[in-house]
Amino acid sequence: MAILTYTKTGNKATTAAKLNKSVFGLEVKSHDLLKQAYLTLLGNSRVNLAVTKKRGEVRGGGRKPWRQKGTGRARFGSSRNPIWRGGGIAFGPTGQETYSRKLNTKANRQAIRQALSLSADSGKIKVIETFECKDGKVGPTLKLIKKMDIVGNILIVVSQKDQLVKRATDNIPDIKAVQVNFLNVFEILNADHIVISQKSLDVINNWLGQKEQK
Repeated sequence: MAILTYTKTGNKATTAAKLNKSVFGLEVKSHDLLKQAYLTLLGNSRVNLAVTKKRGEVRGGGRKPWRQKGTGRARFGSSRNPIWRGGGIAFGPTGQETYSRKLNTKANRQAIRQALSLSADSGKIKVIETFECKDGKVGPTLKLIKKMDIVGNILIVVSQKDQLVKRATDNIPDIKAVQVNFLNVFEILNADHIVISQKSLDVINNWLGQKEQK
């Protein structure tokens, strides 16, 4: 598979890059694996901060609201009963819940292949000669993206995400840089355009190509 390549300045190159069919050319008949990998990433990154108090943990309620008999009302022993306003929560989160999931390495890599194949089929993949951030400034990055004429959520895949790359991309809302070995289904599927450096493309082909499947 041949794809248009851009120079480091954002101009269209005269030569085309080749995409490995075993990585970017899969026929995705079912999205079940993609969904499983997507939800696994969400679950593993979820921080459990929700905590509620049971009736025994809510302050107050030590005194019986009214006497047991003779008032014509239902009997209650505490105003911190879960059915009362200000009472405890019967089956609320305790902070001990876990939302993490497991996905084996083989399935995860296959899901990444499927996500890249769908992106390539939709024309989202762009290959750039190299992504340079000599000064770590935002301006050249914005100029490069404008010259490539792409808009929306942009994922830039680099071979090494150093401090200069972070400084050049972290303050741009719709642009995210990711080191190639941390590429995942969540970021691929959420991107409108994926800009891959030539070095990163070589790493992807060696990582997910046909040799890895043997």
